[in-house]
Amino acid sequence: MADLDTGHLFLTTLAPIRHGKSSDGSNTSCEQQVRTALAELPTAMQSPATQNIGLNSPFSRNKRNHLARMFVLSDVIYNGRNSQNPIVATAKGINPVNPQEIDKLNAAYLVFCADIDAITEDGAPLPADLSAEEQRQVRKSYARELWKTMGPELEEIYRNCVGFEGVKTADDFANYLDKCHVETTMPFHDYYLKLPEFNELSLPKLLAGVLVPAGIGLLGLVLWLFGASSLLGISTLLLFFLGFIIAAIAAVLSVKFALKNGAKPLAPGEYDDLPSVLKALYVQQTFADFAIDHQGADANKLYEDFGSFLQTHKPEDKSAPTQNPGVISIAAEGGLSS
Repeated sequence: MADLDTGHLFLTTLAPIRHGKSSDGSNTSCEQQVRTALAELPTAMQSPATQNIGLNSPFSRNKRNHLARMFVLSDVIYNGRNSQNPIVATAKGINPVNPQEIDKLNAAYLVFCADIDAITEDGAPLPADLSAEEQRQVRKSYARELWKTMGPELEEIYRNCVGFEGVKTADDFANYLDKCHVETTMPFHDYYLKLPEFNELSLPKLLAGVLVPAGIGLLGLVLWLFGASSLLGISTLLLFFLGFIIAAIAAVLSVKFALKNGAKPLAPGEYDDLPSVLKALYVQQTFADFAIDHQGADANKLYEDFGSFLQTHKPEDKSAPTQNPGVISIAAEGGLSS
């Protein structure tokens, strides 16, 4: 599994930040300019403190983002010395007092992670699988949508990064972000109401495919060692070599099959796209209010009012009415899309 799983792309990009001072005439470094731009970026309105600010995250302007995060990676973390066997180290003449080589980045990097619907058009169904080229087209479509919905904020952040000088259009930004793409195998969420069928291996069959020819080869070896030159008209020595060669080939193919099977993405859930998630939040809140308001109501009124509820809130319609992205509830300012 690389990037794609459950009908979503788990996007990761790393853009190197330029060394030295920013080109805006200030004495501030490019890295600090990026940090400042990120600090000034509004977060989603998902707490009383952020709601009071009155500014929503620019990532909430499109309906493909489930999660988005940007941060500056100045350098990799030092995790301590690599462990080694002291006897082997002494035999090799390694002095443990001498420091080992430490990994260092050649520059600070702007890291952008996003969990997005793996679609190229809003409202399209989530895919079960995509080729590498199709995933690339999804990434580029998403980048163009980002530029369309939050271009000024992106320009303020990325203008301090290497190679961003020529980015002027949505297509330019899509190509730039594609160059910064790093493959990931780390999904960020799980919306499943019902778990799908996992890509289970038929371990008994795989073992049989390896052990049966190996057993035949071993039998041929034993018979040959005890002087039996043939079995059912077949040379026992030939049986030995063929058995173990077939077993070795079967073992290699079994491992490759297991790795390929494990790399298959899980199928998307029935309601995993962002519009469905937002609609579910909307229906959850409105139905909770309906249930509270109708405690003790008689059956006829409950029936009539529930019919009105369905007509008003349209649970089957993901587009509207619904909750807007980036807010904690429909009761928040700008939380309702009708």
